Amino acid sequence: MGRPTSGFTHAEYTGLVDDGKYPDTPLVPLDEPFVNSSGRILNVLLKRFTSAAWIESNAGSLRANHYHKTDWHYSFVASGTVVYGWRPSGSTALPEVSEFHAGQLFFTPPMVEHVMYFPVPTTFMTFARNLRDHVSHESDVVRVDPLFSVVWSETAGTFTYKINGPDRRSSPAGGPLS
Repeated sequence: MGRPTSGFTHAEYTGLVDDGKYPDTPLVPLDEPFVNSSGRILNVLLKRFTSAAWIESNAGSLRANHYHKTDWHYSFVASGTVVYGWRPSGSTALPEVSEFHAGQLFFTPPMVEHVMYFPVPTTFMTFARNLRDHVSHESDVVRVDPLFSVVWSETAGTFTYKINGPDRRSSPAGGPLS
């Protein structure tokens, strides 16, 4: 990845993606919405993509634990929270972790192991480069050992996640790592 991590506009960030120069930060800046007396329009993505998916995830669930050989995807959080972990494919380092909330857009490039944990019911959309029918998607995915594990906390009465690895770290009661 190796690009600057802040100060991008939406057009600059997505332009880098189009050029195959993937920014280090998964957070994609959004332009200000257009607002008038009829309401509000937020342009989430002003670039080409092949597939769009609406995904609903239950509280305490995990998705991904894989990487894509050639595909990339933008993910827009419609409601809830995504705790996102990522690292370069083949790495044994602990993954980096960010938390994304409703109204935020984040990006996953090819060859990046990633996991998504949902501490609360969450709905998000993905916009992908490659066709995302089941056969096409599975042919591009490489499954990896789980980056996160989900555990029930009796004291908190909720699910939490743990980062898997030699120096396991855990989240406070469903929240981000500190």
